[in-house]
Amino acid sequence: MDLVIEAGPGSGGTTAAVYRALRVAIADGRLPAGHRLPASRVLAADLGVSRGSVAGAYERLVAEGHLTARVGAGTFVAEARTPRQPPRSVPDPLRPRAGWAAGPDPTSGNEEKPRYDFRVGIPDASLFPFDTWRRMVGAELRLRANAPGTYADPYGHPALRAAIARYLGYARGLRTTADDVLVTNGAQHAFDLIGRVLLRPGDTVAVEDPGYPPARALFASLGARIVGVPVDAEGLVVDELPAHARIVYVTPSHQFPLGPVLSPERRRRLLDWARRRQAAIVEDDYDSEFRFGSRPLEPLRALDRCERVLYVGTFSKTMLPTIRTGFLLAPPSLRPVLAAARQLGDGYGHVAMQAALARFIEEGQLARHVRRARREYAARHARIAAALTRLPQFEVIPSAAGLHVTALLDGAPAAAARPRGLAFDDLARYGGDRQGVVLGFGAVDPLLIDEGLATLAALL
Repeated sequence: MDLVIEAGPGSGGTTAAVYRALRVAIADGRLPAGHRLPASRVLAADLGVSRGSVAGAYERLVAEGHLTARVGAGTFVAEARTPRQPPRSVPDPLRPRAGWAAGPDPTSGNEEKPRYDFRVGIPDASLFPFDTWRRMVGAELRLRANAPGTYADPYGHPALRAAIARYLGYARGLRTTADDVLVTNGAQHAFDLIGRVLLRPGDTVAVEDPGYPPARALFASLGARIVGVPVDAEGLVVDELPAHARIVYVTPSHQFPLGPVLSPERRRRLLDWARRRQAAIVEDDYDSEFRFGSRPLEPLRALDRCERVLYVGTFSKTMLPTIRTGFLLAPPSLRPVLAAARQLGDGYGHVAMQAALARFIEEGQLARHVRRARREYAARHARIAAALTRLPQFEVIPSAAGLHVTALLDGAPAAAARPRGLAFDDLARYGGDRQGVVLGFGAVDPLLIDEGLATLAALL
């Protein structure tokens, strides 16, 4: 416990100074109700005072009702402690620069789980092999594993970089090596690194419209000018790209949130456009592992011959969001500066977690888990799409991948649905001029899918 003890002339002595310091700590909430205080000899040693001074202060605070002493248990802050002092009013507080919002957006983790949980972007944690994962993480947390007393490589754990390269080779057909891989704390971290090394204030970033709000908001926070580009049945409309865009953000394997795949012709034209304009393409390979129809097309990176594509992936859906691990494949000219930006920011990631993930991939556990999850998600996708097709209000947008179904609808009563225990996304929150619903199916209880959809139909 760190207390400021003022025991100079006129202070009333050391005992009184310790008493005042403890009294203030209780009043301002630093010592909350029920908190167990250190033994008098321990606190005396920490403060450099006599044990008698601390014991005397404790006795006075107990007598006044601020502390309670329990025989054999210790001394605790009483429940009926002095009320906390109101915060001071500062006439001219520090404020963020223009462009920053007041606070973070709500997340699925800090909201109460609804009964019919069709929220978007949440995988089914019950499908994940926790016992296997726990064993692997535990092994990597041993004292002599992974040199825990040293600072790690900002590029990421070498074994994980190699495992990711091999995984992308057989899962996505990418010819890549460990040297190409930069490990990140998820996809959003990768977007941040890219923006920090490529963008200057005022640069233009082209994004899909409708599209993924977190990526759009991140680039805007770095001072970029965001321009929405329409999406049709073939994906991003390349002819609508702004002429001077520095970055084009695209989800070619499964456009978010509408679902179409960027056609082969559009892919060729986008790469040619980036070459001519000397622009960068950020390829977010969103949910490519959960494909329920034909094999996905080659990633843009596999077609790129001019090193314009930065390929981003994450394990937040294939495994769990709490893993907080993703990866970035960048052209050789950008790898050192991206690693430097990572080092300047958070230094490096969780080494033991990265080492465990490398083993998880190398032992085939990730591929096994993805196959199992894909079968379950395909069944849920088919059930929801078929149910919506039977409802005349909806026009289901065809898709063959991902963890959600999008359907057009005149007006989406998302706010009115919440009191009925039903949660889903309004298509309008992703931009564009179309109205509809986006129904995720990773978090919903499979036994409640039909009941939840019936509730939605009744609401309409």
